[in-house]
Amino acid sequence: MVEKKTKTTAKKTAKTTAKTAARKTTRKRAQEEALVETMVQCMQEKKGQHIVSLDLRKVSGASFDFFVICEVDSAPQARAIADEIDEKVYAGFGEDPLHTEGYANGEWVLLDYGNVLAHIFNKETRQHYRLEDLWGDAGVRVFEEEEN
Repeated sequence: MVEKKTKTTAKKTAKTTAKTAARKTTRKRAQEEALVETMVQCMQEKKGQHIVSLDLRKVSGASFDFFVICEVDSAPQARAIADEIDEKVYAGFGEDPLHTEGYANGEWVLLDYGNVLAHIFNKETRQHYRLEDLWGDAGVRVFEEEEN
């Protein structure tokens, strides 16, 4: 009798754990997608060009879930977009970037928010590294540039 109760309890615990994991995954996915949208809005507001997101969740070997990429005309514009992302993500999600690269020179600014990375390139650097081609198996979403 005790063994039967233990098996039943173990099954219920496993089901509860699976449901909790599924809820967390759904919440995580929704939060990541909201983070992508926030980054895109910041890029649009500061006149980033050729904005795309790469969905890497189904790409074998990818260490991240999303890349959000845009192109800029100048280093000050790259820094302005990075600052806007930093402020809006903190305001909306309470998160600071885990790591930032390239802010000083502004050729390629990287903001790392765990599974979501923002890449802000000048035109030449973006053409050189071609992340969209490098991650060719990723789902690509192209965003319109904001009109004024």
